[in-house]
Amino acid sequence: MTELSLSQAAKLTGKSKSTINRAIKTGKISANRHEDGSYSIDPAELSRVFGLEPQEGSKRSDAEPGGTRLLERIEALEVMLNREREIAADLKEDRDRWRQQATALLPDQRLPRPSSKWWPWQRKNS
Repeated sequence: MTELSLSQAAKLTGKSKSTINRAIKTGKISANRHEDGSYSIDPAELSRVFGLEPQEGSKRSDAEPGGTRLLERIEALEVMLNREREIAADLKEDRDRWRQQATALLPDQRLPRPSSKWWPWQRKNS
């Protein structure tokens, strides 16, 4: 197998091009840079870093026929989301009950009304 471009490496590994590019820039993957700025990546490097055996025409691991794996993942995530929503609703209900209890226990903290004449120089001395 010949060396791969950044796009080909991304398709082969199932990673994004930015992930592959970041791995090259940080030195996790060695690659040859061309004058036009593109990279050539040895498939053995992809195997070493991402733990896969590169084969021509291989697909991403989640690209099964019919997308059954993706559908199962979506369903699991929806279940988790609904559970989190239930927890959030319970917490809001608890918060509201605690708020009502706290406000019921607070004494009336309104400021006393000032006397009719509040200017000190206008007060009458009794």
